Amino acid sequence: MLIEVKVPQLSESVAEASLVAWHKKEGDFVKRDENLVDIETDKVVLETPAPADGVLVKILKGDGEAVTSGEVIAQIDTEAKPSAGATSGAAASESAQAPAKGQSDSATTAAVASPAARKILEEKGIAPESVSGSGRGGRITKEDALAAQPATKPAGGAAPVASAVAVTGERPEQRVPMTKLRKRIAERLLQSKNENAMLTTFNEVNMAAVIELRKKYGEKFEKEHGVRLGFMSFFVKAACAALKKFPILNASVDGDDIVYHGYIDIGIAVGSPRGLVVPILRDADQLSMAEIEKKIAEFGEKAKDGRLSLEELTGGTFSISNGGVFGSMLSTPIINPPQSAILGIHATKDRPVVENGQIVIRPINYLALSYDHRIIDGREAVLGLVTIKEALEDPARLLFGV
Repeated sequence: MLIEVKVPQLSESVAEASLVAWHKKEGDFVKRDENLVDIETDKVVLETPAPADGVLVKILKGDGEAVTSGEVIAQIDTEAKPSAGATSGAAASESAQAPAKGQSDSATTAAVASPAARKILEEKGIAPESVSGSGRGGRITKEDALAAQPATKPAGGAAPVASAVAVTGERPEQRVPMTKLRKRIAERLLQSKNENAMLTTFNEVNMAAVIELRKKYGEKFEKEHGVRLGFMSFFVKAACAALKKFPILNASVDGDDIVYHGYIDIGIAVGSPRGLVVPILRDADQLSMAEIEKKIAEFGEKAKDGRLSLEELTGGTFSISNGGVFGSMLSTPIINPPQSAILGIHATKDRPVVENGQIVIRPINYLALSYDHRIIDGREAVLGLVTIKEALEDPARLLFGV
């Protein structure tokens, strides 16, 4: 019986995707739910599982080809026998653990690289065969892929050529096609620049109170909830207070209309091996500090492994970008359309400030709020940022809603 393998249902905002790499070839036996191919959209890389046990008899779309939601890309015959030399079942599992007799370790690492590791290596232009895996049976982990470096030209010899990269001459250059995610990031940034009347207001916040709370309750918090008490949950709570007080900061533009959202979904900008992604904290104002920290930790792990779902990356009414994790002192964040505002936070550093006529040292963080001046006036933007500042400098305000 022939079973069709179809592209998973994509979100309405995704017009098409592309096949990254098939993990099986025609004639191979496949097990139900075994990943057959990685499909890349402008937001995530999706794994496509086999719908049934059988032989992969026909591949209709090859690596790199564009596909659409629900399109048939292969066929599986549930009654056919695997072709000679094809791996199947336990044999495939065993071959993933140890090299076959007479086969070099490097020849098998390509077959046992994890999907996340394989994607990272492809974007770096590094052949999996050139990477030593630290996982079981020589499996290449995402950490191995992140640590791997592109080969450079050896002295006096020809430069090795990485996949899809041309390296020539004494002053080599690499030309690597943009991934769909990188193209989408570029499109969104240009869209934001061209469509928004973007303006940024700045303020500084004394983080001493937050630091003291983390020092006092951090250990108990982690024991009770199983997650570290970070700074981001404080920023999220402070932002929610500002968005409730000034709903226009949580609104968006739709044609000639202003859409006021009766909920607060905050996008948290997260760096990943594939680029910047913004997973969404749904109903952030309804979440506890522990729930916020757990979701952010989960987003970070999923981003590293390329496991964020389309649903987790869709929507959002406001965003927070934390350049401080990379050491940024100050920046002007770009609005994430169709949102109308974004908060940029930075590294907290001891700085001299004046208090009661005296110069003292305080842990200061510079805040930046970029907003769409078409619908948000300077008054709301400035007072919204002041609300965030006051909530961070006196976190008790968050308890009483003042």
